[in-house]
Amino acid sequence: MSQYQIAVVVGSIRKDSLNRKFADAIVKLAPPEFTFKQLQIGDLPLYNQDDDANPAEPVLQLKREIKAAQGLLFFTPEYNRSIPGVLKNAIDHASRPYGQSAWSGKPAGVLGVSVGAIGTALAQQHLRNILAYLDVPTLGQPEAFIQAKDGLFDEAGNIGEGSKKFLQNWMDQYVAWVKRHSA
Repeated sequence: MSQYQIAVVVGSIRKDSLNRKFADAIVKLAPPEFTFKQLQIGDLPLYNQDDDANPAEPVLQLKREIKAAQGLLFFTPEYNRSIPGVLKNAIDHASRPYGQSAWSGKPAGVLGVSVGAIGTALAQQHLRNILAYLDVPTLGQPEAFIQAKDGLFDEAGNIGEGSKKFLQNWMDQYVAWVKRHSA
């Protein structure tokens, strides 16, 4: 049985982030040959092309962890109908300098949770556009625009019963996507 290391990028650095909680919960639905590591993006300096020749250590660490992964899993909040700046900053750092992107070819899934009725639909679409440019094959179906409501998580922080079947299907499709693209 192959092992798959998945780099998890949570686009929120807030201590009580719903998306971090969602990331922690949904990865429990993956099979045992999948392991997940949340990457640190809050300590990255603001991207500046002048630094491409001598990137900061957190940038080098981010790129190493992405390159070591067989897949990517993004969790994005929606800020002003798009992705948060901290997420875009991380994407820019790991994609530069031009021609040396750590993202290229890594199969990805995109999720997000929000208190809003449309979940993170617009942020996810913006993120998908960015990932397409970076040559990141991204799972298209099923889409998952999750609204944070009572019952999304159970008392132990797992996915609640009302959402478990849908999100288990999403995870099963993601697992198949990663296996297909990392072979």
